[in-house]
Amino acid sequence: MRVDIWSKLKLSTDRLQSLHACGKDISTLKEQIAAGFKILEPLELYWKFPGINAFRRLQQHFEQQEYSRLSWEVNQIIGLMSSRAELYAQGYIDQIFAREQKDGQQIISVDNYNKNSNQLYFTVLFVEDDITIEKEQKIRQKLAEIASIKDRFLYQIIFISNLEDSLTALMLNHNIQCCVIGYDFPLRSNNHLSVLEEYMSGLEQAELAGESYQPRGFTLGAILNKLRPELDLYLLSDVSVVDMDAEKHQNFRRIFYNQEDYLEVHLSIIQGIEKRYETPFFDALRNYSQEPTGVFHAMPISRGNSIFKSDWIQDMGEFYGQNLFLAETSATSGGLDSLLHPTGTLKQAQSLAAKSFGSRQTFFVTNGTSTANKIVLQTLITPGDIVLVDQNCHKSHHYGIVLVGAQPLYLNAYSLKEYSIYGAVPLKEIKQQLLKFKRDGQLDQVKMVLLTNCTFDGIVYNVKQVMEETLAIKPNLVFLWDEAWFAFARCTSTYRERTAMQAATDLHTRYNSPQYRQEYADFKEQFDRLDPEDDDTWLNQRLLPDPDQVKIRVYSTQSTHKSLSGMRQSSMIHIWDEEFNRRSEIDFLEAYMTHTSTSPNYQILASLDLARRQVDLEGFKLVQSQIDTAMVVREKVNTHPLLGKYFKILTPEELIPETYRPSGLLSYQTQEDPEVEFQRIEQAWEDDEFVLDPTRLTLYIGKTGIDGYTFQNSVLMEQFNIQVNKVSLNTVLLMTNIGTTWGSVTYLLDCLHQIAEGLEQELRQDNQVEIKLFENKLQQLTLNLPSLPHFSEFYSGFRSHQATGQGDMRKAYFLGLDEEKIEYLKLNNEIDEIMASGRELVSSTFIIPTPPGCPILVPGQVVTGAIVFLMKQLAPDAIHGYRPDFGLPVFTQDVLESLNKTTGSAMTKTIAFTHLAIAVTNLNTSIAFYAKYGQMSVVRLRVEPGTVWMSDNIRPFALALLEEEEAKPILPPTHIGIACVSSEQVDQLCKLARKEGCLLEGPKDYGPPTGYAAYLRDPDGHHVEISYGQEAAYESRYTPYTDLA
Repeated sequence: MRVDIWSKLKLSTDRLQSLHACGKDISTLKEQIAAGFKILEPLELYWKFPGINAFRRLQQHFEQQEYSRLSWEVNQIIGLMSSRAELYAQGYIDQIFAREQKDGQQIISVDNYNKNSNQLYFTVLFVEDDITIEKEQKIRQKLAEIASIKDRFLYQIIFISNLEDSLTALMLNHNIQCCVIGYDFPLRSNNHLSVLEEYMSGLEQAELAGESYQPRGFTLGAILNKLRPELDLYLLSDVSVVDMDAEKHQNFRRIFYNQEDYLEVHLSIIQGIEKRYETPFFDALRNYSQEPTGVFHAMPISRGNSIFKSDWIQDMGEFYGQNLFLAETSATSGGLDSLLHPTGTLKQAQSLAAKSFGSRQTFFVTNGTSTANKIVLQTLITPGDIVLVDQNCHKSHHYGIVLVGAQPLYLNAYSLKEYSIYGAVPLKEIKQQLLKFKRDGQLDQVKMVLLTNCTFDGIVYNVKQVMEETLAIKPNLVFLWDEAWFAFARCTSTYRERTAMQAATDLHTRYNSPQYRQEYADFKEQFDRLDPEDDDTWLNQRLLPDPDQVKIRVYSTQSTHKSLSGMRQSSMIHIWDEEFNRRSEIDFLEAYMTHTSTSPNYQILASLDLARRQVDLEGFKLVQSQIDTAMVVREKVNTHPLLGKYFKILTPEELIPETYRPSGLLSYQTQEDPEVEFQRIEQAWEDDEFVLDPTRLTLYIGKTGIDGYTFQNSVLMEQFNIQVNKVSLNTVLLMTNIGTTWGSVTYLLDCLHQIAEGLEQELRQDNQVEIKLFENKLQQLTLNLPSLPHFSEFYSGFRSHQATGQGDMRKAYFLGLDEEKIEYLKLNNEIDEIMASGRELVSSTFIIPTPPGCPILVPGQVVTGAIVFLMKQLAPDAIHGYRPDFGLPVFTQDVLESLNKTTGSAMTKTIAFTHLAIAVTNLNTSIAFYAKYGQMSVVRLRVEPGTVWMSDNIRPFALALLEEEEAKPILPPTHIGIACVSSEQVDQLCKLARKEGCLLEGPKDYGPPTGYAAYLRDPDGHHVEISYGQEAAYESRYTPYTDLA
């Protein structure tokens, strides 16, 4: 924002000078410039350049109508900003502005000023109370005398005199790398930043309520350790160190007494930055590459000898350069290390990464997070263990489950039919499944909860709440959080709070505090008054785990290459497991040995080391820039008249159902007072069950009449060379990252504008037939979308337990490898007719649309009409495991019958309850009603006209609608029953029914077994009951309506 305002100020002052010279009206321009000055004035307090003094000089030129000089100096500032003005000494900058203004005068470049391109510059923040101009100058002079212009690291100093300004500086100025903090200083600033007001008021109240006063140097240290943990903090104490509480030291690298030694302060600052800059393995590899060696080992490519001496592949050397081959080696000595048993530079690099990412242990992985996931699963899971897993997680988890012989219980994420996107798994769904295992005596077998955070589409869990409440049901659960797309989240405080490692750290601290013991005792006292056999006791309140039983065991896998500066396939495993050394370390190292190559790529390992350094030193800056660019794209697309006609970047309101957004956050675009919106965003990230990562831009393209797969390949890639990762039927996912430039953003917006203009021109030229075809496409992409099926169920012969539903997927997987036991069915009338006959079809393999690489069928899963219908809508070449020329692989009927005989399942009966048929007078009206109030969709169209089958795609049961001239209504007590996920959902549907005039009675709590219910009238007068809490809906072997929330 700051740079943007300066850029606008440059344009305005240039124009002001021109118009004033011509005698034109400049009143509007003056108002714009004054407004810009008003925004910039408080910001410049926190930057060394141009700084508040230069800024006030500009204001003086403006007030004295020295418009020519004003324009010239603003241009100089913009030029210096673009050439990294922090590299210049203050005296040099003063010389520039002391010059006479000359037309066309060029600003001296940084290269001419500073020949040492290896020097790195940063800012040090000094926070002290009694800073006078004389004292400030003295400190600058003392430190400048010690420093040398030849030093590798050089720093500038900013002085702040209170806590509030310190926080503001650290929010705004990403060049600050360390803070030297005084012992005590004022809390508040005269320069209030409204977004901090609520937080500062809270600090004031805490001070007033405290039993004893804590010097604010310690308060600021604790805050910064949470806000910017990567920074080096030093304390300047007025009290002798020997008299201080040791616990208060923990946030500071070092404590100095009364600025007694400027040399020590300087050396500590430099040492701190050197430590964070250190990359042990990369440095060792670079040094090794420059040493003369004789290669009598593997790898002819080492040193480039087989490349540069070649007659035929020298172009390989020309393309990649010499350094790559100099660094290619299989050596593990000479300063290098073994990934399988690190004892030197790799061990050091992994330890530094653990500190940076907040883990207890971190391990580098060179063949991607797919392998990292399998390593963790093999470490923690044994055959027969139950894993609660989101079906929409990456395929590597499913394959890993097969490898270790786990029994998966697939969790249902909420789905967004209108965008063909799955969201995340509601906490209530996870708790509900755990309670089923608890009631059935199987809770001891449940070992792990496995979830993706954040999802492909940017849905982020409330990680702490998920772990806390599930640990209250089973206190030794292990969590595997797939954070493949979330490695960058460590870099900012808002994101960081929703990462696995930060959540584990915070929960461990919380559960070991005396305050939590009291909180738990109060909770337990109230909880024990309730009926533990009633699910509502567990589902409808915030649960707390027993501090004497709970264990924090958390694993995170991250694709460093996806969101940080790692080479392809570079990943990390982060571990925060208080049982690791005692229970898991040996198993982990064995699993690591199993899946890790004995010839790891050293370039990938070096990039992991460097990516960690970047996170430490500029992660905050880069992620803030990433967020800024994403916000700009959101605003430009959603507010532009032409772009908004065909495109939309989806908002939290559209991607997260209201029940999971108690904050009420609707959008990341400012719709009201910016300060109110900022507070709501902060509240959402702190409290909401799910939040949307604003850097994930889900572009809705339904109104273009072009499906996502065509838009991805034929439009974006072929016409504009824009690469995207994931599409759905009517959306395209655009991902910003720390490498996204403003130039690429501009190019994207220009391309979208060209596409929109092309559509406008085509529609103007289309005839009536072509317009009708376009309208039909719109209807297909905006209204007639297929339902997104949840996990149906494991076939009875593969189901480990009929009541809880987990499956033996390993058995199904290996059985499916026998070609004699499977058959292939084409996705046409053949499979429709077979399913219509009542035959149950069971998948023999994984069927995985890629991207995103999440299966819609797994081995042993029952195939439903909704799954088949969805597959027909997808591009066949994007579905792994499915060959259009072969068909869908399913187990033969003989195999299924044999399984049933073996298992003796009660599900082998040949007669089943399949549907209820009702007469209706208008199919379209009735379809719309049951889609709205029952979340049903059309799954089958009969040959004869006027008959459709609708299903919720959860239970193998359908409502058949038969179009007749006259329909006799179903009247009480006979009715059609629909189960909702919550009483709030019943209320929501009743509100809608009341508005549409079809509500007959309720809502009302009728008590068991009816529950909380209401009665509606469908378009033909048939009575329909919507309810929550009916035992019949929740005790069946099928999942309830998790999708209605």
